[in-house]
Amino acid sequence: MDDVIEIVRGDITLEHVDAVVNAANSSLLGGGGVDGAIHRAGGPAILEACRELRATTLPDGLPTGRAVATTAGDLPATWVIHAVGPVWSAEEDRTELLQNAYRSSLRVARELEATSVAFPAISAGAYGWPLDDAARIAVSTVRAVLAASFGPVERVRFVLFSDDALAAFRTASGD
Repeated sequence: MDDVIEIVRGDITLEHVDAVVNAANSSLLGGGGVDGAIHRAGGPAILEACRELRATTLPDGLPTGRAVATTAGDLPATWVIHAVGPVWSAEEDRTELLQNAYRSSLRVARELEATSVAFPAISAGAYGWPLDDAARIAVSTVRAVLAASFGPVERVRFVLFSDDALAAFRTASGD
């Protein structure tokens, strides 16, 4: 199983994979962090595809914990899977929503017949999820989904932007 999951430090917009997961906001219209980087690097085709989704199937935006795919535009990937993670709360356990963001992303990847998927640390940036907990949830959820013989996905890469995130994900994976 662990030969399927890779943990690297890098820029997710440079990943040569079938699908890159975007830590999106519910509007799907871009933002900061990973979301902004993917929209900038992917060019206008991604925003155009997101606007089309908002005009048709997702007029109220993408709900937290859900995922949807668009073109990857100018990215080296084929698709972008936009996943909305929850904002962290000390008063309310939103773990299930974060798990669902990963599960939904892998479900969409299966529907696309993607064999390789790159994930950021969903909800661990601007959404304030504590990094060690976000890493534990991400790694354990992806492992559980892949262990359930989850379609064509052969490789999952967690692509982390900082040394702190890289260390947290390595610890969560047992490396």
